[in-house]
Amino acid sequence: MKNQQTVRINTECDITFFVPCYNEEDNIIPTFENILGAVKEADVSYEILVVDDSSQDNTVRVLENYIQTNPEVPVVFVKNQKNMGLGRNYVEGAYISKGKYYMLVNGDTAEPQEAITTIIKKLDQADIIVPYFGRKDTRKIGRRILSKIFTSLVNLLSGQSLRYYNGPVAHLKFNVMRWHADTDGFGYQAEILNRLLMEGASYLEVEVPNIDRGSGVTSAFSLRNLLAVSHSLVQIFLRRVRWYFFYNPK
Repeated sequence: MKNQQTVRINTECDITFFVPCYNEEDNIIPTFENILGAVKEADVSYEILVVDDSSQDNTVRVLENYIQTNPEVPVVFVKNQKNMGLGRNYVEGAYISKGKYYMLVNGDTAEPQEAITTIIKKLDQADIIVPYFGRKDTRKIGRRILSKIFTSLVNLLSGQSLRYYNGPVAHLKFNVMRWHADTDGFGYQAEILNRLLMEGASYLEVEVPNIDRGSGVTSAFSLRNLLAVSHSLVQIFLRRVRWYFFYNPK
């Protein structure tokens, strides 16, 4: 990255998987199984940082039982007393993580083992490994259309040209800590990616498969999240304007 000083961050493993949970009692264990299969295939050291965002079902009980019966799996468990939002949990998790890289894996099993493996096999090839679904997108048509609209809006407002912004991106942990977004909603990843690209971070896009969540209902379309995403889009555009007038070399 341009104009970045060398910063030493203490790390104890290759990658931390940030796993957010909200009412995922039926999905969280299959999510762990996908991660464990991927790290075995890719041969990387890891930890799983799972954050329960004040679930109202039995997610916490399922997690505590798993941790107790599988002590060999390096799981760090954080239980929020109130719902904090995905974006905020993502950033705060980076500060307690131990990995050189930091990667989201949703607790709803949306990322199959093959996708996780494909991404982590590319670590150290770029500052950011950016997945996209492309021909392997198996989501329902409505989700695909909304996703394309969001991606197009972000590219239009930012001047970038990424294929996808909301996937399980793998970042150097320091970059998440330094260039994190100011939102608790689902637009946090788009904000981080755009800031990093403006700073000259290297990136590699990789095509991966995906599936719809295992069970339950997504909170992506709640009013709270829609407002947060709108805020992120405005921030992305304003950052582009500021960059053009104040930082863009003439």
